[in-house]
Parts: sequence; C-alpha cells; structure tokens
Amino acid sequence: MQRDHGPVSPSSPTARIRHRRHVSESTLPVISRRLSGSQFLIDDEDKYRSMKIRTFSSFWMLLGILLIIYLGHLYICAMVVVIQIIMTRELFCLLRRANERKHLPGFRLLNWHFFFTAMLFVYGPILNQQLVKTAKSDKVFFKLVIRLMKYHMVICYFLYIAGLVWFILTLKKKMYNYQFGQYAWTHMILFVVFMQSSFTVANIFEGIFWFLLPASLIAINDVAAYLFGFFFGRTPLIQLSPKKTWEGFIGASVATMTSAFLLANVLGRFQWFTCPREDLSTGWLECDPGPLFKPDYYSLSAWVPEWFPWKEISVLPKEISVLPVQWHALCLGLFASIIAPFGGFFASGFKRAFKIKDFGASIPGHGGFTDRMDCQMVMAIFAYIYYQSFVVSQENPAEMIFDQIMRHLSFEEQTALYLRLGQILRERRFSVS
Repeated sequence: MQRDHGPVSPSSPTARIRHRRHVSESTLPVISRRLSGSQFLIDDEDKYRSMKIRTFSSFWMLLGILLIIYLGHLYICAMVVVIQIIMTRELFCLLRRANERKHLPGFRLLNWHFFFTAMLFVYGPILNQQLVKTAKSDKVFFKLVIRLMKYHMVICYFLYIAGLVWFILTLKKKMYNYQFGQYAWTHMILFVVFMQSSFTVANIFEGIFWFLLPASLIAINDVAAYLFGFFFGRTPLIQLSPKKTWEGFIGASVATMTSAFLLANVLGRFQWFTCPREDLSTGWLECDPGPLFKPDYYSLSAWVPEWFPWKEISVLPKEISVLPVQWHALCLGLFASIIAPFGGFFASGFKRAFKIKDFGASIPGHGGFTDRMDCQMVMAIFAYIYYQSFVVSQENPAEMIFDQIMRHLSFEEQTALYLRLGQILRERRFSVS
C-alpha cells in the first residue's frame, strides 16, 4: 500500500529534482529545433494537413475565377463587388461588441447605409461612360442616366448627410465612446476597401489584362513564397510574420519576375484580355491591340558565339518575339515581389494588435477574404497608377483628348463642342490671312 507523504516543500531535494526534470523535458524540443537550425520545418501531421486543405480550397477558387474571367468584364466587376461586401462584413464584425443588437438596434444597418452610399459615390464616375453608351438605345433610360450623372454628387452628399443625422439620433448615454469608435472604424473600412476596389474596376474596363496580370502576380508570389518557405525556409524575415522566411521571399521574387515576363506574352495575344470594354454588354470584343500588344522580333544570332554551329542546327529558333508590354510586366512583377508583400505584413501586425489569427473563416485554410486581399489592395492601386502614368501617357495627346470627349460627353455636348471648335478655327484662319 502506497503511503501519502503530504505536500512536498519547494526547497526540498525531491521538489528540485522534479523541477529540473520538468524544465529539461519542456525545453528539450526547443533546444533540438534550434540545434537542427530551423523552427519552420517541423515534420508534424498538422503542417501537412493544413497544406492539403489550403491546396484544395485554392484549386476550387482558381476554377471559379477562371470561369468568371471567361464570362467577361461585367462578371469580373460583380465578383469584385461581392468580395468587397464580404471583406466589409468581416471588418465590421472585427470590433463588434457583444449584445450590440440589444443596446443599439439598427446600428449595423447604419453602417451598411454608409457602405452603399460610398459604393454609389465611387462607382458612379467610373461607370459613367459605360452607362451612357449602354443607355443610348432607349431614350427614356438615356435621359434618366444623364440626370443621375449630372446630380451624382448631390445625391451622394445628401445620402451621407442622412446617415450622419441617423447616427446622431441613435447616440445613447454610456455608449458614446463605442459608437464614435465604430463610426471612425466604419469610415476607415470604407476608405481602405473602396480605394483598392475602385482602382480594380477601373483597370478591368481598360482591359482584363490590366486586372488579371497584377492579380495573378500577387497569387504567384504568395504561392511561391509559401512553397519555398515550406521546403527551404530557415531564416526569419520579419517578426510580424514568424512563418515568413528570406528563402521564401527571394524564391518568390525570382518566380514572380519570371512569371510576369512569360505570362504577359501569353495574355497579351488575346483580344478578350487586351480590348477595353466601352459599355455594359457581355459580347465578344474586337479591337486594334495597339503597339503594346504587337510583337517585336529580336535576332538571337548576336547573342551566340561565332564558333557555335547555329545555322547547322535547324531546330533552334533564329529569333524571338517579345511584346512591348512584357517590359511593363517586369515593373509590375518587381513591385509584386518587393513592395506588395508589405500589405500582408501590415495585415499581420493588425491581427496581432487585435489578437486574432484571421479576419474570417470564409476560405478553408486561408482565413477570410480580407486575409487573401491584403496584398491585392496595394497591387491594384499601383497597377492603376502605373497604367495611367507610363502606358496611357505614351499615347498621342490629341488621341487622349478625343478619347476623353467620347467617354464623358453626351452626343449633344459633343455636337456643341464640334460647332464651337469649328467657329474658333475659322476665326483663326481669317485672322491669319
């Protein structure tokens, strides 16, 4: 029969031996991992199970995105709006207090009022041209669209003022700090989400190419960083993301730059990707691809040594074709490799500040849509700015002005401009003669 000796004193030899044994057993795995030179490649079942779930969900997401891209510009914009709504919902729920509905009924409805007001304000000017060209077939609808575009700012302003009055009327004692904090949080969400999504929609109507290439480069960089870090990761990259490694960062940069150059050549040869969409239809597009998507041919003989029997080997190509847009793609790839990942680091720091693992659970193995779109936000804005600064600016100024006239002026306004311009040119002609 075993006898109970009572509690053991902390200063007794038995307690010290147990403490040493406990410390040595608890620190042994840490020491062994440090001696092995890596804290990232631990052969456990959870690691590979997570990878399987992540791969499976990524596969189905890729199939869905490819189908939507096949359907065309309008469906891609609808996808962006849906993702935007899901992201906003995830961020709204992030700081929601328990029993909020009980103390503040209808408060979330107010947040969504601001959301749809911001949507009308942002997308109105972007879709101005497409709405006008789509409505030309129906005179009543065309007049309605013209009036809405004319008073667009007024409508959005009074919708926002209505939301502000609504917010003030819902203020309650002992809830002021929370309500004003939610008011500021709502506006920050709208600024972040709509800023990137508006640039994304603008890129789509300029051509699917300018949406698909930047988004693909972020996805390639993310997957390559995960794989290189998974198999070769040894050196931590940044404290905000302990799983990020220098090996993953460098490997992903090389893979992204290479993919940018090759993928631009493939996408740039299809008019479905390169033609801009001028209205809200879904039909097939035909257009002049422009100089960016017309190949330049480079001879390979200048790069081959004289002693190499180049001409005798008929299988080898004598020249290669490169689309001019591929050089622009390298700039996009460089940004996606070096700068865009900092959007993910920012999101990681944000989640650490609020002590959460993911923004949501919409995508198995990935978290929420906000977790997947952190780098896409940074990339969408850069792609739009780069396109407007270094691609559109290379066009003829007269062509640019003509394009703006056709986009933003109605037929009556274009006719008035034509008559006025003709009058000015005739007066100048008489004055010169």
